[in-house]
Amino acid sequence: MTLLPHALVWRRTDTTGGEYAGYDDRDGLTAHGYAFAAAPVAYACRYELSADSRWASSRLDVTVEGPGFLRTLKMERASGRWRITTSERGNLNAVLPTAPLAGTEEPERLADALDVDLYASPLTNTLPIRRLNLLGRPAGTSSTITAAWVLLPSLAVVPSEQTYTVLGDGQIRYASGTFSADLTLDEGGYVVTYPGLADR
Repeated sequence: MTLLPHALVWRRTDTTGGEYAGYDDRDGLTAHGYAFAAAPVAYACRYELSADSRWASSRLDVTVEGPGFLRTLKMERASGRWRITTSERGNLNAVLPTAPLAGTEEPERLADALDVDLYASPLTNTLPIRRLNLLGRPAGTSSTITAAWVLLPSLAVVPSEQTYTVLGDGQIRYASGTFSADLTLDEGGYVVTYPGLADR
C-alpha cells in the first residue's frame, strides 16, 4: 500500500461511526480510507480512491463487511465509461432485507458521472468541489453534476443529481432532491462540518 502524506478523521454525528482518510492531493487525489457505522446495520468498510489531475474520479475499490456478510465493489472509468465488478460472501439480506444488489445493472446511466460519492463519506464531497474549482468562485456560483452514488452497506451504485452552490466564507451548499446541507470547508476543500452527518 502506498504511503500517503496527509490524513483526516471525521466523527459521524447521525449515528455511532467515523471515517479515516489518508490522502495525497499533489496531482489529483489518491486516498485510502476506513469507515464504520452502527446503522442501518453494523458495518465497516475500507476503500481506495483515485482521481486524475483534473479531479475526475477514475477508480474506486470498496470492501464492506458486517455480521454474516462481505461485499466488494470495483469501479474503473476509462474512455468515458465505468466498468463495475462486484462480489459477495454470506448474506447481507439476512440482516438487512431491503438491501439492494451491489453494483448496477444499468452502467450506461452513469455515463455522465465524473465523480464518485461514497455514502456518508465527507471525503468524496471534495471531488466535485475541487474539479469545478468552486473554492475560488464568487458567492452564488452553482453547478449541478451527476455523481455515481455508492450506497453502504449494500454497495449498490446509482446516479445521483447533486448541486453545489458557493455561499462564501468557506461554505458550500450541497443539495440533492429535497435534501440540502451547508458544508464548512478548509482551505483545501475538505469538509470540516457536514451538518447532521459528520464533523472533525
